[in-house]
Amino acid sequence: MAAGKRVYLVGGTVRDAIAGRPGGIPDGLDVDIDLTTDALPDEIEELIGPLATTTWTTGKRFGTIGALVEGRRLEVTTHRAEAYDPQSRKPEVAFGDDVREDLARRDFTVNAMALELPSLELVDPYGGTDDLAARRLRTPLDPRASFSDDPLRMMRAARFLAGYDLTADDDLVAAVVDMHERLGIVSAERIRDELDKLLVLPKPGAGLWFLVHTGLASEFLPELPALELEQDPIHRHKDVLAHTIAVVEKASPEKVLRLAALFHDIGKPKTREIGPQGVSFHHHDIVGARMTRERMKALRYSSEDIEAVSRLVELHLRFHTYKMGWTDSAVRRYAHDAGPLLDPLNELTRSDCTTRNAARARELSERIDELELRLAELREKEELAAIRPELDGVAVMHELGIPPGREVGEAIDFLMKMRLEEGLVGEDEARRRLRAWWEARGA
Repeated sequence: MAAGKRVYLVGGTVRDAIAGRPGGIPDGLDVDIDLTTDALPDEIEELIGPLATTTWTTGKRFGTIGALVEGRRLEVTTHRAEAYDPQSRKPEVAFGDDVREDLARRDFTVNAMALELPSLELVDPYGGTDDLAARRLRTPLDPRASFSDDPLRMMRAARFLAGYDLTADDDLVAAVVDMHERLGIVSAERIRDELDKLLVLPKPGAGLWFLVHTGLASEFLPELPALELEQDPIHRHKDVLAHTIAVVEKASPEKVLRLAALFHDIGKPKTREIGPQGVSFHHHDIVGARMTRERMKALRYSSEDIEAVSRLVELHLRFHTYKMGWTDSAVRRYAHDAGPLLDPLNELTRSDCTTRNAARARELSERIDELELRLAELREKEELAAIRPELDGVAVMHELGIPPGREVGEAIDFLMKMRLEEGLVGEDEARRRLRAWWEARGA
């Protein structure tokens, strides 16, 4: 109320307080407190300056001033009514002086509520409290107008459906079905970030189904709806999409692991074959890893995320190649191939079991338990986290009297194979074996 201006607390803080869920689902704002006011940006800056440790004005042209006040990050934004140009990715902002008009431009009614400060009077012109109670997801305005303002809101709907166990209003669903192609004007980075927020929810399944059935997924992740394969009347097999969403929900809510669960079977449609033994998807792990890299690059993921997720997809069947038990050499090779992704790979393998056959599920669980026990036993004896030959390149060149080059690499490969097969043999024995190998190849 300073200088005759009104200020309101808005956003997820209000929603989650009313829902009784402090710290609910993320809104994507890197702030502790989100405020709106009828003060203009210059006035906000002048009023908040004396109270703040520091301020930032990168969003000033959109009406937002950020500040650090008593250790809390907050953003204060002038009431606004914004609309997107139909062909533009950037909003055109007009400032206003009515909080109700500002709330009308927000994405959903459950987010279109405000608390006036310091009175804490609730402003809820669009029925957000009723919708929270009824577990209903609606937009304050006609959904087509809301989604025209920012098409990413259609994806955000998936996150709120899953995060709050809401049911989408029929008009909202119809609008998304009609307008899903408009998501094409949204940047890949914004789509990626919204997908990540959905995936790390405790139970993202309802949101993923919404993305598929409204057509949204086909705009940025067409491999996902492609998993909804028809069942062959003779060679029956489970719906790969339903299986994939079940795997995502079983996995821990960690971004890389959840992405690997989402992508792990995307190679199946391209490798699907029907033979005498039924449906098969040979090499879908290798094909899927390549497809994962391509799709994640298109969504502008970091190279680190792309490498980790595609490697997990490539390795997600590796466990099943060891059907005769876990010898020391098998455990070493498995750990070496997984590297720092060993624990996520084991969890992905567990999550990949969605069978309703209790005996089969128990058998798989026991086999993974056996593997983890063998890993623990070998960890006590060897440095499994970073398996390497007992001689490095310098030692190889010294022992064999050769310069840097291809032959050093071949010697290291020989020593690594020996290390994986036999474990630690000691440096003296490693040198003796290396000399014998060198002599045998006629060098």
